[in-house]
Amino acid sequence: MKALTLTQPWATLLAHGIKTIETRSWSTKYRGWIAIHAAKGFPPKAKQLCFVEPFFSFLTKCGYIHPSMGIDLPLGKVIAKAHLLHVTQIPASGHRYWVYNGGPLTDASRIWIPPGEPELSFGDYTPGRFAWIFGAIVRLPEPIPAKGALGLWSFDQLLLDGFPL
Repeated sequence: MKALTLTQPWATLLAHGIKTIETRSWSTKYRGWIAIHAAKGFPPKAKQLCFVEPFFSFLTKCGYIHPSMGIDLPLGKVIAKAHLLHVTQIPASGHRYWVYNGGPLTDASRIWIPPGEPELSFGDYTPGRFAWIFGAIVRLPEPIPAKGALGLWSFDQLLLDGFPL
């Protein structure tokens, strides 16, 4: 199975389905299930962002920010698997378009690029970058320690076989 490493808090937001679009400087032709890995490193700027809206509200609601303990996010672990449906280039400034997300063609099956809030706050929608659009997301009940790597990397599928798709 392919895997993708994300820095926190973005990995956790994706694992909970709060964030469904990951923005990258590069594209991929791969489509299908991807293990979502929370990077081991947690840069100071990313930690500070956890206390800024809309990050703070979502992380507090999900139980990752505690008044007495601070931030408690998993690091260096696979925390979810997500189905990559589309990868599309972010349009020039001032332009928007939608991508079909499956099912009946309704407003709910359309994903706008760039999206509205709060999704817009969770990515870098600079024109020319790429929006990786995820469909089904399964958060693992118990994170699996893993080293991680840059780009798409291989993760042992057997470690995830017990989790429903």
